[in-house]
Amino acid sequence: MGTTATPELENNRIEEAVTLNNMTEQNRNTQSQNFSHVGAYSSLYTICQIVGLLLIFSVFYWIINFRGGFGFTEPKIIFNWHPLFMTIGFIYLFANSILHYRTFRSLKKRDLKNHHAIIHGFIIVLVLLAGWASFASHMYSNPPIPDLYSLHSWLGVVTISMFLSQFVSGFVSFLFPGIAAQYKEAVMPYHIFFGIFNFVLAIATSVLGFSEKLFFVLEDKYKTYPKEGLFGNFIGLLCIFYGGLVVFMVTKPEFKRQPKPEDGVLLTGALE
Repeated sequence: MGTTATPELENNRIEEAVTLNNMTEQNRNTQSQNFSHVGAYSSLYTICQIVGLLLIFSVFYWIINFRGGFGFTEPKIIFNWHPLFMTIGFIYLFANSILHYRTFRSLKKRDLKNHHAIIHGFIIVLVLLAGWASFASHMYSNPPIPDLYSLHSWLGVVTISMFLSQFVSGFVSFLFPGIAAQYKEAVMPYHIFFGIFNFVLAIATSVLGFSEKLFFVLEDKYKTYPKEGLFGNFIGLLCIFYGGLVVFMVTKPEFKRQPKPEDGVLLTGALE
């Protein structure tokens, strides 16, 4: 003997079907939006790479054509390693390290953490070499040039100290085994904030350094719009534009890496 579905049961089935259809449609819309955001990020990332490499090339061109090139024999030539290494390390590599999570979003989070730390290790090496170039050029000058008296040098010390602190605290908090997940989750927002702040400070310090160098070498000629002065100003503007583009990309929520099941404990943050 067959059973006849009651009106209530039939209505429940219809509601369940409608709900399931709505959820499916929402998932499709979400996936479509994610693909759209990833495409927009990829386009901006390409522009970001072009601008970053143009910045490095511009610094290299400036040193070769206006500052006498590179070497280890004359104090003025030794110093020229400083802006190049700082630009590569504290601007270009630093930018790529904080964008790494969003750029390679398909990789496992553990691998991304390791890559992030390795890039920071290379940055430290370049920063140390850049610091050596600055101190050595001052020491070998005749007469010797005092160290750490300008605002640029003071900001440089603050920026480097903050970067090293971030590196050590990040390694202990996120790569050291046995650290409680609750601690990682509590520390993450501060690590992200100070990382972005550190990058902005590096940009500001670099721009101030370029300006300071132009004032030192051009003196009164700076007022006459010499080619080196104009080109140096262009480098400063390019540096600011690059920094602004990177900060936009790393803080835009739509560009955030979506967590994966294999990530384990999910830690929220702008770099995810």
